Amino acid sequence: MRWAAPGPLPVLGLLLLGALPGLWTVLLRREATVQREPEPRPPAGTRPGRWGWERFPAARGEPGSGGQKTFRTLLTFPVAAAGREERGSEGRSAGAGSQPAAAASPVERGIFWSRDLEEQVPPGFPAEEAASWLSAARAARVASLERGGCGRSSNRLARLSDGSRACVRYGINPEQIQGEALSYHLAGVLGMQERLPPMALALVEARGRQWEPVREELRGSHWTEGAVVSLTRWVDNLTAVVAPAPWGAEAGTARRLQPLSVGELGGLPASQLVELVQWSDLILFDYLTANFDRLVSNLFSLQWDPRVMRRATSNLLRAPDGGLVFMDNEAGLVHGYRLLAMWDPYNEPLLRSVCVFREGTARRVAELHRRRSAAAELRRRYRAREPLWARLGFLSERQAELLQARVDFVHRHIAHCRAQAAVL
Repeated sequence: MRWAAPGPLPVLGLLLLGALPGLWTVLLRREATVQREPEPRPPAGTRPGRWGWERFPAARGEPGSGGQKTFRTLLTFPVAAAGREERGSEGRSAGAGSQPAAAASPVERGIFWSRDLEEQVPPGFPAEEAASWLSAARAARVASLERGGCGRSSNRLARLSDGSRACVRYGINPEQIQGEALSYHLAGVLGMQERLPPMALALVEARGRQWEPVREELRGSHWTEGAVVSLTRWVDNLTAVVAPAPWGAEAGTARRLQPLSVGELGGLPASQLVELVQWSDLILFDYLTANFDRLVSNLFSLQWDPRVMRRATSNLLRAPDGGLVFMDNEAGLVHGYRLLAMWDPYNEPLLRSVCVFREGTARRVAELHRRRSAAAELRRRYRAREPLWARLGFLSERQAELLQARVDFVHRHIAHCRAQAAVL
């Protein structure tokens, strides 16, 4: 008996049936790979500890919260994807022959502001100019003291014998003047001192050469004889600064901070990008010093004033050339470190809102982390550049440890941003 040869359809069915086990294995492997893919962003709302990711207080249902939104890491750029888009655009332009080339990216290597942008940042107070003013201010006599223009009622605007002017700050307690001086020199360690007006310490002595011309004014000031005050260079034509889009809050919305998307960043004019470069330094600086008397105080006020982020930022001004001026830093380091429990719930999330940095700032933070030398570098610079440093002393051992811990935290945050940029 002869068997008929099978038709083409049964043969095809047998082949497909034999291939099913292999196909099933491939699908299982793909599913396992997807499940193992790490989540690049830390989970929102968790609070594993002091240095962990946590919600902004207003998002935890505290007074004035208005919603459950948390801070998100801002200004993070998918470099690989952006590169593919740019290369694709260049290819299309080459084919069409009439479209302009893609604009240069404002960010390099995922987390650093581009060199082109950094070169456009206004110079602020160059080191040589600052050193010249400080030398002259220390040698000059105080010709007059005026009320107003320098913050607290106990402060004065001084006219010096060389024709320049300076704000004389008299602290409610000595740690405020100490914080002002140490913050100024920490900015030097970090390479951002050009953003702070030159500042020197002075000893109030009614019968001394420097203060003799204003002896009568000193009696009316209620300053203590022998007190240490700070002389900060007066700068004309400064204007108020409102927090830009990444940190501004719209009234009536649930967001505490407004993220700036990649598309929005690419469409911003150079002047706004240049300002964001300076803001990234400011937020890092205020975290290291635990300064609560700037943007953090505005964020705190959101509890009862939903429009506060539309108003001027405390102790931050803009020069006519667009450079930001970090004013009045007396809340930093000493005073700020005593109040960490109150203000770090605002300062830490604010730091995490920044994931693009000046490369020089990141490099200095990495060096201070590697050498564990933040307090030692600050002490060396302070003692070398401030003749009256011993009158106020330096950080306590505990404060020095806190400074190093905050440097280490910033370093870890920068590393986290680098890792995020690598997977996007």
